[in-house]
Amino acid sequence: MQYRSQVKLPIIYDGKLKIEEGYRIDVLVEEKIILELKVVESLKVVHKAQLLTYLKLSNKKLGLLINFNEELLKKGIKRYILD
Repeated sequence: MQYRSQVKLPIIYDGKLKIEEGYRIDVLVEEKIILELKVVESLKVVHKAQLLTYLKLSNKKLGLLINFNEELLKKGIKRYILD
């Protein structure tokens, strides 16, 4: 399984302005799945918005928001799919 961490995600505005290091994806798996990793008390709307923004800007469809600050890890995993 291939993955890359801290993947630069540029911001392009109006087809002209480009900010090379606008965002950074925590982990990109097989060039298809974005993993956004958190260690927070609870996942907030802003965390979901961050992942959805990364999905839209990168043209990826699947992302996992993972909070490691849970007793059971499976409770800290949220899956998001863009249509």
